[in-house]
Amino acid sequence: MPVTLNSVVQVLLYVVVLILITKPVGLYLTRIFSGERTWLSPILVPVERLFYRLAGVKEDEEQTWVGYVVAMLIFSLAGMLLLYLLERTQQWHGTFFNPQGLSNVEPQLSFNTAASFTTNTNWQDYSGETTMSYLTQMAGLAFHNFVSAATGIVLAVAFVRGLVRRSAQHLGNFWVDLTRCVLYLLLPICIVGALVLVSQGVVQNFNPYTQVTTLEGVKQVIAQGPVASQEIIKELGTNGGGFFNANSAHPFENPNALTQLLEILAIFSIGAGLTYMFGKMAGNTKQGWVIFGAMLLLFVLGVAIALPAEQAGNPLLTPLGVNQTVTDTQAGGNMEGKEVRFGITQSVLFAVVTTDASCGAVNGFHDSYTPIGGMVPLTNIALGEIIFGGVGSGLYGMLIFAILAVFIAGLMVGRTPEYLGKKIEQKEMKMAALAILILPASILGFSAVATVIQVGTSSILNPGPHGLSEILYAFTSTTGNNGSAFAGLTVNTPFYNWTLGFATLIGRFAFVVPVMALAGSLAHKRVVPASVGTFPTTGPLFASLLVGVILIVGALTYFPAYSLGPLVEHLMMLSGKVF
Repeated sequence: MPVTLNSVVQVLLYVVVLILITKPVGLYLTRIFSGERTWLSPILVPVERLFYRLAGVKEDEEQTWVGYVVAMLIFSLAGMLLLYLLERTQQWHGTFFNPQGLSNVEPQLSFNTAASFTTNTNWQDYSGETTMSYLTQMAGLAFHNFVSAATGIVLAVAFVRGLVRRSAQHLGNFWVDLTRCVLYLLLPICIVGALVLVSQGVVQNFNPYTQVTTLEGVKQVIAQGPVASQEIIKELGTNGGGFFNANSAHPFENPNALTQLLEILAIFSIGAGLTYMFGKMAGNTKQGWVIFGAMLLLFVLGVAIALPAEQAGNPLLTPLGVNQTVTDTQAGGNMEGKEVRFGITQSVLFAVVTTDASCGAVNGFHDSYTPIGGMVPLTNIALGEIIFGGVGSGLYGMLIFAILAVFIAGLMVGRTPEYLGKKIEQKEMKMAALAILILPASILGFSAVATVIQVGTSSILNPGPHGLSEILYAFTSTTGNNGSAFAGLTVNTPFYNWTLGFATLIGRFAFVVPVMALAGSLAHKRVVPASVGTFPTTGPLFASLLVGVILIVGALTYFPAYSLGPLVEHLMMLSGKVF
């Protein structure tokens, strides 16, 4: 079934608005992390300097890559322990912060959640409204929504400094960058964004849950709480953890078409703006637009594959008399797992956006997508979520592939590869290769173990290739720090709580250490003048090479596993076999 004109218009509208906001966001990011004056400076500079005095931080004292990473690890560990403590003590949070009287979270789930939110993954093995108190949601989960997002952003900024600085020893100051990111970027946008969401119907209160009687005479509990303040940072910071179990399919989190557009724009906005910031800091904005163009091409490719697959529907239903044709009176296609308020196009667009970024928020359930439609979100995460990606992690992940691409180009022309005038030599390639290999090692390693031991397979609700897809998706989502769930897999078990928790830590910290080591190595280098043998990195040829390298590396790495999961499931569907 061809994609409808209505679907094309919706996707194009999103792309146009995204392009329009990229430069303004990028310019603002550049001013923040260059220490320049912004329109918020008169209000926030005194607050910023107060924090430095209280913490004993010297604003003008920078750190080497080792110092930067150590500071980040210490901060993350402290935050993780604090969240764990809040979860394990929430029965004593009081009636105002815990009006439902929710009990303490059990140890394995507390570890999994603390690791997940610390790493910007926000994987949830629980139903938020029946597990976490208001205080845990706000002081624990929402706090990490801000600081874990800010950590990813400042790591990207430090990496860019490593690329653009000449013969330098330092990459900035983690504490200064983190403070500025939260104060000047995340908090102001989220205050305004939360108010906009409230105006559209997203709830924000501290009321106990409301008990009502339905027309059928059935008692029903309507959950509510401080939702809007968590919803905006969940999308803007590409966190994804929902206040409610239904996440952004819940009308209290995502009430209408306007909030849908605002939320998916928020998911990509900082990631897109960081590409322009990169070009600006590099002294050549074309460098940033090339990275943006490669990301946009991969995003459109994902939508172009998933959307027709979902609009075509499931051929196994046609012989049963199910009409899956799009008409004026019905959505047609595969509506299973979709939010009927938004339809197939907006559900697919949300799914592709949230898995391109390390967001994990959903307004439908990927487990109910067609095999090919479900493989697109899976592949998006597996590639390292470099397609705009998580705030910060998308940029430095894509730049790792850019370095790999210029290395391949250098081999083709028989000269030492260069990127931004810096030679890419043995040490840099070792660090880049190590970073790229860490993610598939975690994803495929944990998945292999889960598929051959009883505690792993006993959680599968859909045996066969679909069950394998569910396991692959779980470890892909956690290692990729995405947090969205394929569903259909019981993961609130000791085995999955521990392994998925460790996967989130590997995906965040084991990946970023070689990335920052690479940044430190590049910062030391001098800039080599361009020559006739220099491969240009500001045109469509380099963008095409970059996309090709990403797809080839992804295909070679994951194709064998996907052949046993979504691909064979797709062939079974086409052959008319029930799976």
